[in-house]
Amino acid sequence: MSTTLTDAPRTGRAPGPRMLRGLSWLVVRQHRAALLSLLALTVLGSIWLVYERSRMKDVLDAAGWPGKELAQPTFDSDSVGLVITVLGGLPLILAVFVGAPLIAGDQEQGTAQLVTTQSVSRRRWVATKFAWIYAAVLVTAAALSALFTWWWKPYRSVFPSQWSDGSMFGATGPVLPALCLFMTAAGITIGVLVRRVLMSMAITFVFAGAVGVVWDMMIVHLAPTRTITYPLDADMPSRLNESFEVDRWIGSADGHLYGWGLCAEETEAASDACVKEHGIVNNVYEYLGFDQMPAMQWTGAGILLAGTAVLTAFVLWRVSRRPL
Repeated sequence: MSTTLTDAPRTGRAPGPRMLRGLSWLVVRQHRAALLSLLALTVLGSIWLVYERSRMKDVLDAAGWPGKELAQPTFDSDSVGLVITVLGGLPLILAVFVGAPLIAGDQEQGTAQLVTTQSVSRRRWVATKFAWIYAAVLVTAAALSALFTWWWKPYRSVFPSQWSDGSMFGATGPVLPALCLFMTAAGITIGVLVRRVLMSMAITFVFAGAVGVVWDMMIVHLAPTRTITYPLDADMPSRLNESFEVDRWIGSADGHLYGWGLCAEETEAASDACVKEHGIVNNVYEYLGFDQMPAMQWTGAGILLAGTAVLTAFVLWRVSRRPL
């Protein structure tokens, strides 16, 4: 008996419907290794963060914190430092290993020319790649950032770094997802321009390192600073306990400011004479408060997302104008 192409498979089961079709199915299949790696990173990283938080909580509870002072000024742990290092390096890793090869690999291997000879336009093909990779990067970074923020916020006083440190500021709140998206977009852009995978990865690595340095320098400029004046011999106000010091002066009664070290003489008598001579009566402290951190993070995230949008638009414009 002859069979036709419409006969059911010999298993007796008709093939089920696909969850994805068309271009999305092709992109997911092509980049399934990267997408599965990001999924694994999200799951394993989340488990790791929950475990480390639980372990810190047990140690602090056993030490009677916060009712008792800790034997050490901060909770010192190699595992905590490793977590901070990994989260700080995540944008660079995504830029180099996910962003840079995304389109450069297709250009180098000739896949881009094959795909774009079909009925799908270059812009639509690249836009679909952007959508899937951005979604995966966003889910990974947002999940890890949310869990680390949940861990860090109630225990921030025992962490080895202050909130204003780049490692803390960049790993909590909306900054990490925005930074990961920007770095990934930068890697993709460099790959499109360079068209070679290894060269793109190398340039992206250097670029990401430079951006990290510049970003750490930008943090203190994301909000207007505050200034507080208090008597020269008084203790520092408690509101400054979690503040980040931008600058500090000593001032006279008429409001004239002098450098902090003006009267740092060898003897107390000489220092007192200097203070009296210049009429110094106040400490003047310029700072950023911990309560400003959320606004600073959202401002920084907005800048990074705007940069991501610009890079994405540039790549879509370029691929629509020039062959890949």
